[in-house]
Amino acid sequence: MAGNPGATAGSPPAQSVEGMSINGIVPPPQYFLKENAIHPLDSYLPSDSDPIPIIDISLLLSGEEEELQKLKSALTSWGCFQAVGHGISSSFLDKVREVGKQFFALPVEEREKYSRAADGIEGYGNDPILSENQVLDWSYRLFLRLQPLDQRKLQFWPENPTEFREVLDEYGRKVTIIMDGLFKAMAKSLNLIEDSFSSQFGERVVMQTRFNFYISCPRPDLVLGVKPHSDRSGITVLLQDKEVEGLQILRDGKWFRVSVIPHALVVNLGDQMQIMSNGIFKSVIHRVVTNSERMRISVAMFNEPGEDKEIGPVEGLIDENRPRLYRNVKNYASFNFECFQKGLVPLEFAKI
Repeated sequence: MAGNPGATAGSPPAQSVEGMSINGIVPPPQYFLKENAIHPLDSYLPSDSDPIPIIDISLLLSGEEEELQKLKSALTSWGCFQAVGHGISSSFLDKVREVGKQFFALPVEEREKYSRAADGIEGYGNDPILSENQVLDWSYRLFLRLQPLDQRKLQFWPENPTEFREVLDEYGRKVTIIMDGLFKAMAKSLNLIEDSFSSQFGERVVMQTRFNFYISCPRPDLVLGVKPHSDRSGITVLLQDKEVEGLQILRDGKWFRVSVIPHALVVNLGDQMQIMSNGIFKSVIHRVVTNSERMRISVAMFNEPGEDKEIGPVEGLIDENRPRLYRNVKNYASFNFECFQKGLVPLEFAKI
């Protein structure tokens, strides 16, 4: 892919986020917001309104035409929606949150048994530092691969709490069903055959999860839990904290809060869906703000093409009125991660 920026490792901060939070220490400048290509500072204050669309998945998958048009409208204008009627019980979603909270509540030395390798992504800790100028996130995460099954690195899957592995495995299977249905519905909304998007992902679809833990921050006016970015995925399904808000999305230069609907799932489109739809569907830029008093947890599920698969705009979405906007790409996920850590917009490098 042309224009791929090289990575230069940076230095970790002297103190951990947890230590600074507990002791009320003001974060160092490495954590402070900076203006860049995807984060104009003059759009910092979010809008008070909350117009994020709500889609009923049960109606969508039953073929309800009105819900299908709502889906198309949401994805062409917002790139995200709140999903209700998804078929996962509220008690099970609570269990997913609970095993995450229990893990992050373990003593530091117990959590660190699952720490990511210095040159790896999977495991517990913070994201890798790729550049001296990288703005650091005020959060911890546990990042795990669920699919393909033979690529699971179980040394990073916590054994405490004891239900963690079982709950995550079941949740992954439930979310996969939702994602499969959404791929078909999105294709149908554009008058395409139903496997137009899913077929590009191949037989060995990658499914990964990220448990996010946002600890209280003494300077929420200067520091973000996660800096602005678009997802590397085709689809991201996010389970928000049941009580504490934090997720915001960028639209038309303004930030919008994503309200907490306790048992809804937030669906974000990733960059690879914008590419496959030839720009018709939008990949949403989003961020997570910090809170000075309360911690917050969320659980994200991402699907990506098999690592040997090349994806590109669906031929049926290219014509003389809408020419091809993006080149074919392969292994886009790692490129996306590197770009957003440096404040760059990865989709710009995929354009023709």
